[in-house]
Amino acid sequence: MAQAVSKQQLLFNESEELVYSKPDEALKVAQHLLKNANSGKENAKINLLLAKIYEAKGDYNNALTYLYEANKGVADLSERDAVEVSVTQSGILRALYFDNQSLNYFKEAQNRADKIKDPATKEYAQGLLQLEKTMMDLERENYRSALQNLHQDNFTFKNQNREDEEELALWIVIAKARIYSSTNEYAKAERQFSAILERLDTIKLKNSYIEVFALSGMASVYFHKKEHSAAIQLLLKALQKSQPFENLYFAEILNKQLAINYLALNDKANYKFYNTNFLKANAEVEKIEQESVNTAYNLITQEYENQYLARKQNYVTLFYSALGLMFIILVAGVLFWFKFNSKKKRLREIISYLEVTRNNLIIGFTEKKEVTKKSTIPLETEQALLAKLKRFENSTKFTSNDMSLAVLAGQFETNTKYLSEIINKHYDMNFNMYINTLRINYIVKKLKSDPNFRNYKISYLAENSGFSSHSSFATVFKSITGIAPITFIELLKNEMEVTNE
Repeated sequence: MAQAVSKQQLLFNESEELVYSKPDEALKVAQHLLKNANSGKENAKINLLLAKIYEAKGDYNNALTYLYEANKGVADLSERDAVEVSVTQSGILRALYFDNQSLNYFKEAQNRADKIKDPATKEYAQGLLQLEKTMMDLERENYRSALQNLHQDNFTFKNQNREDEEELALWIVIAKARIYSSTNEYAKAERQFSAILERLDTIKLKNSYIEVFALSGMASVYFHKKEHSAAIQLLLKALQKSQPFENLYFAEILNKQLAINYLALNDKANYKFYNTNFLKANAEVEKIEQESVNTAYNLITQEYENQYLARKQNYVTLFYSALGLMFIILVAGVLFWFKFNSKKKRLREIISYLEVTRNNLIIGFTEKKEVTKKSTIPLETEQALLAKLKRFENSTKFTSNDMSLAVLAGQFETNTKYLSEIINKHYDMNFNMYINTLRINYIVKKLKSDPNFRNYKISYLAENSGFSSHSSFATVFKSITGIAPITFIELLKNEMEVTNE
């Protein structure tokens, strides 16, 4: 029996070593181990290992499934592994924009880390938490907070005794480099990425997964330095290193970077090739994200149901709390689902804009469709109101946050019923959508024509275009263009950089 357990452990170690270099081989070994697991502890450890493999492959759907299985047996795991389960759940849910649930698992990991007595284990657990908190802030563009999370003396290539500690140190430096790159501190970013690539060449640890991130990050620095040929060489190497992972997120990011660099070199053939690959990868990423969102929602719901059922016998009041929580999750899930479905519906239009035209980003909604609806409004009145609407659209009066249907009807010396009917008949939208579209078109033109606008805060853009709050502006902007304002500005900046070369 002792020999069998030893063989299982050897196979487990082998699979663990292959996760970030040969994930398919690691997967085969881990699946074999799961079939032959002899205890709850083995089962939980292998489920965590499988989750890490699928995460490396960009398969969040399976990664979440195995993580939730690992969490069921978390009592059998070591303190170190228990923290890692919760941190990994937090990271994947963050990537899928389940921010509230991500924060819940982060807090769960903190609670588990606080109970650790062994100093070395506690330090490693705190490093995992430090990295995840940094990534939360980095991906939500809270760069100052993200940098404050990284302490200069922690995990900076000391003589780590374990490969996972070395790996954690590398990830923290990756995060720091990405922060510097995001804040346009490219010299600092380059030093950090260079340190990672040099370190990967000298250590025993083979981690192609980290290397892809480092190569992509360095290529981004070179792009901004206008060293496009050097950037392309790094990206081609990253693309080759990423192949064993079959990770669509890698394919999307790397092909996009290659396309932009080839466009900068006016290499139209390679630009077209890599841009086509980017669009294909992007379409596949949308599909797997939708599947992953469904899986995450179902697993979260199931976990709350299991918690409720386990405590129902002893806590009667928990029934009402759990029911209310389930309702909140259901409502949040439905809202997220609709939001997610519309998240990128106009992404291809934006990409088409970057590739084809320099004149108009959003197709003018003022092109009137063929009108077949009957109207009770006199023709003369209708034509007069349309002429007034045209003059209104050519002004900036719509940027007043006091603008409403009643106000505009008063300015036009008509009633709200007539004005609303005209807008609906000729623009196929209600008044609010009409005003919001004018405002977004206005701010898009400003972003295109005035470089200063690309550096203003979102709150200023919102106020300048007539919105009452940052959040309402961001929501409307995304609903009309299909992407967030900050993402649109980034695309526009990249396009302008290439145009000016």
